[in-house]
Amino acid sequence: MSRREEKRNLNSIPVGSLGIIPMQSCTELGDRVDEYLVKWRTERENEHKDSLAFSGYQRDSYILKTKVPRFGTGEAKGIILESVRGYDLYILVDVTNYSLSYSLCGHENHMSPDDHYQDLKRIIAAVGGKARRITVIMPFLYESRQHKRTARESLDCALALQEMVRMGVDNFITFDAHDPRVQNAIPLNGFETIQPTYQFIKGLLNHVPDLTIDAEHMMVVSPDEGGMSRAIYMANVMGLDMGMFYKRRDYTRIVDGRNPIVAHEFLGSNIAGKDIIIVDDMISSGDSVLEVAADLKKRKAKRIFIASTFGLFTGGLKKFDEAFRDGTIYRILTTNLIYQMPELLKKDWYISCDMSKYIAYIIDTLNHDSSISDLLNPNDRIHNIIQRYKDGKL
Repeated sequence: MSRREEKRNLNSIPVGSLGIIPMQSCTELGDRVDEYLVKWRTERENEHKDSLAFSGYQRDSYILKTKVPRFGTGEAKGIILESVRGYDLYILVDVTNYSLSYSLCGHENHMSPDDHYQDLKRIIAAVGGKARRITVIMPFLYESRQHKRTARESLDCALALQEMVRMGVDNFITFDAHDPRVQNAIPLNGFETIQPTYQFIKGLLNHVPDLTIDAEHMMVVSPDEGGMSRAIYMANVMGLDMGMFYKRRDYTRIVDGRNPIVAHEFLGSNIAGKDIIIVDDMISSGDSVLEVAADLKKRKAKRIFIASTFGLFTGGLKKFDEAFRDGTIYRILTTNLIYQMPELLKKDWYISCDMSKYIAYIIDTLNHDSSISDLLNPNDRIHNIIQRYKDGKL
């Protein structure tokens, strides 16, 4: 990897001393991000290193000690165990981490997204307005699927964003928001939704040695009309064709609160003999994406790769094992932005895409108040890695 890519050249004065607060749900990712930042800042040659504006710039760790102890009733409080006055704070939280639990009147209670969100607010409240700036890095945006009103119902995601802004949060960084328009709820604050397209392509190229990356041999498919822009971007940047499915629903019935899907209809050119990348924002139960994969197999698709930012796998892994055994799917790629169950990491069909370095780049750059537009637009990096793959240099 080139030095330019490994360590960014940042010479401006930091906004404030850098502080990272990974919530308990995000400790592993937070530790990896911290390692990168410590390494880069130790190596970075900066003639202003000894000046007052750069005091505390190089440290053994940027993670601040915090805790959220709970009472026997399940109630809690947020505590920050060191000073945050004048700090540029980055709080990382994974609201989908159900592996954590707490005692509720003697019963073990697994933490829900609501619990994680409350803990995040407790830490923001503990800051008490003393920090210079607060940025919340919430890879899976809390309540992002409840983003629009179709009946008399709550708008949870917009409410949460407004509540955090009122508490003093300046900026939000999320990944692959279900609907980016939810940022309209907080028009005067920073809101970045980042696509992990580069990391997907990198993961694919590093693990699959025999891909032919051209429109004759590969295709990108969106499993629904909502993910069209995601698939169009990936197809364009890789130089491939794109297809999409749309869901035909039965609007005369309601099952589990929604109209059931009757069929997935495909729009696109001939896919026979092509490797297919299905790209989506999340795998929840996985039923929908496996139906799409089975449909593509009936149309004589070669190998099927599923690239999804968030692998929730709410219905377990058994159906994916079966789909792998019968050849419906070849590989599934998801990121480490959210909790990954240990057995998932052992699966032959699974490729994990590490996002810690990318997050470290973003934090490092924002702390210097520099532009992250080149980080948000990975066209050049994607073209470089594809060329290196074709040249056999990966």
